Amino acid sequence: AGGRADFVEADLDGSADASRRLAEQAREALGGRLDVLVNNAGIYPPGTTTTTDEKTFDHVYAVNVKAPFFLTADVAPRMARNGGGVIVNLGSWIARLGVPVGSLYSSTKGAMETLTRAWSAEFGPQGVRVNAISPGVIVPRTAEGGEPHPGEIMMKGTPFGTIGTPEAIAHAAVWLASDESAFVHGTVVDVDGGRAGAAVIAA
Repeated sequence: AGGRADFVEADLDGSADASRRLAEQAREALGGRLDVLVNNAGIYPPGTTTTTDEKTFDHVYAVNVKAPFFLTADVAPRMARNGGGVIVNLGSWIARLGVPVGSLYSSTKGAMETLTRAWSAEFGPQGVRVNAISPGVIVPRTAEGGEPHPGEIMMKGTPFGTIGTPEAIAHAAVWLASDESAFVHGTVVDVDGGRAGAAVIAA
């Protein structure tokens, strides 16, 4: 499509230094200015509350909450000084619909949705819009005739009826980053096929 992408490697371990280093490298790659930040990095180790050890707990919160917290702390004030910008956080449908596994991960996504509202109040008056996307079960497209993905089971009984693709999340992120959503602040946009908000009862 004639676009361009620059790759910057980062190890988001949750430390403020790692987040600041990524922000600085990104600014260098983009000519000194960042207009849009999408806090998308995250990990989801399987496990229940009783099978999660402290090391895993700290690691998940470091990547899923601390890293975007300190990245935003670096980026948002600079966006404001440059005249404004947009921050898009990634939440998850299981932050609002409890499932018997994934309590640790879902709590981090609940934290990101709370931070979305707090950052909107903090940075919005300075010209930095902050919103979030709450994806449903998202799986890359597979070849025709491939095996069904286990995630399809979690989407049964929803209005959409099956899993979504990464493109659905990308379209939502582009909209939130655009001027078309200029009046949208502190909002979590559900892009989940209706998973968290509606149920279809089969006849």
